[in-house]
Amino acid sequence: MKSFFRNVRLLDSTATEGLSAPTSLRVAGGMIAEIGPGLQPTPEEEVIEGLGDLLMPGLVNGHFHSSVNHMKGRLPGMPLEIFMLYECPELEHLRPTPREAYLRTMLGCIEMLEGGTTAVQDDCFFVPEPEPDIVDAVMQAYADSGIRARLAIDQPVVPELDKLPFLSETLPPALKVELARPPRVGHKEMQALNRHLIQRWHGAAEGRVQAAVSISAPQRVTPEYFAELDDISRVHDLPFYAHMLETRLQRVFGQERLGGRSLVHYTADLGLLSDRMNIIHAIWIDDADMDLIAASGATVAHNPNSNLRLGSGIMPFRALRDRGVNICLGVDEAIADDAVNMWLVMKTAGMIHSLTEADWLRWPQATEILDAATTGGGTAMRVPGLGRLEAGAPADLNLIDLSALAYLPMNNAPRQLVHCETGSSVRLTMVAGRIVAKAGKVCHLDRAALLAEASDCLGAKRRAVETAAIHMDDRLPFYRAMYLRAMETPVPMARRL
Repeated sequence: MKSFFRNVRLLDSTATEGLSAPTSLRVAGGMIAEIGPGLQPTPEEEVIEGLGDLLMPGLVNGHFHSSVNHMKGRLPGMPLEIFMLYECPELEHLRPTPREAYLRTMLGCIEMLEGGTTAVQDDCFFVPEPEPDIVDAVMQAYADSGIRARLAIDQPVVPELDKLPFLSETLPPALKVELARPPRVGHKEMQALNRHLIQRWHGAAEGRVQAAVSISAPQRVTPEYFAELDDISRVHDLPFYAHMLETRLQRVFGQERLGGRSLVHYTADLGLLSDRMNIIHAIWIDDADMDLIAASGATVAHNPNSNLRLGSGIMPFRALRDRGVNICLGVDEAIADDAVNMWLVMKTAGMIHSLTEADWLRWPQATEILDAATTGGGTAMRVPGLGRLEAGAPADLNLIDLSALAYLPMNNAPRQLVHCETGSSVRLTMVAGRIVAKAGKVCHLDRAALLAEASDCLGAKRRAVETAAIHMDDRLPFYRAMYLRAMETPVPMARRL
């Protein structure tokens, strides 16, 4: 598969408008082969006329949960610990069929590809528990869609009471017994599922679809399982996903249950912080936590839209960047962002930190946000060259229409990409050298048939979701009491306004 982009412009931070002079780019074998103004196409290459438009790396959705792609707008804003009651209750009548899992995954793939997101890290949870055929259905959707993807199985292996401070003190006896039971899928079963994922899917679709590992969060697994997953991550060089200090309540958890240590400190004490780890959210971190993260080489996955939607707080962007920490950006999930659109994530990331720094010279620059959404995501995914425009890098590319209203007139390309673009100006999207979307529509799938089937199939699931919500209403007073007590517990920092 060979392609030749002619008369395109690239991002250039040294130029007045942030754009290079017209040039050309050659793609061969799924990789960028050459870049230069003097290149000429060969007869066997498909010529793509750039028309002077911008060719840039595809966006990387650095953190995602595909399991709720069908639940946009389902919930009002509420804190994470309350939100999770309604997002993923472990109830049998919510168990999907493989086709449901395939279709809901494909919904996210189509939305991402049509908006110029070419790669995704899916920390996928499964309700009521993971099963091989459902894992296979999700991975098959990624393979069929044409997107670049890594998938991990996000599954706690400890009882609900072990994950949250104060909850056991709020519950009536019968519910306390129920929430003290371990999950039906435990440590050994999860290791079998991780082996299945790696053996069947890691490196599928010519290497475009790969595995990762996940603990969900340190407080949701045993130290033994945590260490075993780290071994798998090291042996196969897989990203390791771990939610840490997303909420104030999680900071309180460390104070109450970990001898005053934060979850980052706890992980470091286990010897499990590494450059393979994606620390997801990292909002309620202190200077000591940031020093540990920086020393380990770990990535932080920043999800500003989700953090606002759930009232979690604002991540200390500049303090992490000052320490050289790699940052990627993520949607998090359709139910907590209500769009699967990385341009909207970039816009929020480019603005929200102005509320936490008095010195405007320390506010994130558009070039930093673009870096997080491209090269930062590539580093997090452990795919060499991903997110870069250079020879030998994967040919995951977006062609942006510079005649669109977002760029009229052209003042500064990086700032207009971050603050003006919504994804509507993406002329063409390429993944691994293959064109997957043109003019805002995927071009290698029966889009209409898939969307019609998803509407019918997933729409029929609405009643089951509503029934689950009624069931969880009975638990709400006890979780609310737990949450409010945590909010009253002092912590040594402020991450909310």
